[in-house]
Amino acid sequence: QIILGAIQGITEWLPMSSSGIVTLVNSNFLGITDIGQLLHIALFLHLGTFFAALIYFRRDVFVLIKALFNYRKTGKNTKKVLKFLIVSTLISGVIGLTILRILTSFESQLEITGRTITFAVGILLLSTGIIQVKIKNRGLKKIDELKNNDGVFLGFAQGLASLPGISRSGITVSTLLLKKFSDTTALRLSFLMSLPIVLLGNIFFNLPDFATIATSASVYGLLASFVFGLATIHGLMKLSKRINFGWFVLIFALLMLGSLLV
Repeated sequence: QIILGAIQGITEWLPMSSSGIVTLVNSNFLGITDIGQLLHIALFLHLGTFFAALIYFRRDVFVLIKALFNYRKTGKNTKKVLKFLIVSTLISGVIGLTILRILTSFESQLEITGRTITFAVGILLLSTGIIQVKIKNRGLKKIDELKNNDGVFLGFAQGLASLPGISRSGITVSTLLLKKFSDTTALRLSFLMSLPIVLLGNIFFNLPDFATIATSASVYGLLASFVFGLATIHGLMKLSKRINFGWFVLIFALLMLGSLLV
């Protein structure tokens, strides 16, 4: 679990799916093929990077929380970000929980094997890589140019990231870049979006089974996710501005799918 936590802590900030990688390790090396269990573990480990991002963006979070209780006196840009986060969280929450429920119910109707999971995650990672490679950052838009429909578009994008293999940061940053936002604005908004959805996801999806999920081993994994996430977020966010990780994701996905032919 500590290794899984370290993987989550590092890959969460990259435009590749941390959930997909964690799911692959669980299914291929630990022999876990129960879809529900895999999703519960992946979402629980996200709490570690949630707290890491909460500390990293503590000033932004403080301003946004303050705005909730003093909305009338809040600045125009802060209001835009707050509206954006509320709209995107509501939409992605509904879509994400629907996807998770469908996946867990689907598992009871079809025997899922490690190779099946590898194939499915490989295809989804391949899709993420293609999106990342095709995106050309020519955006100049800043936070003050946020519109109401931006929250709707990003809500749908983030909701799709509930599928293991679709990178949440990759697809949300890509969508923001497609809408001509600058790279720094896209990264900041993407990671702010992760905070409410991860918290709500654990409350609604994991809380009913929290006693069985929060074992001593999984708690160690959560702590590792937090430590590695906090240690790497600053450097990896800077690196992500300079390197197109889409090629890395594409190569990883192709190697993964190629392993099924062996």
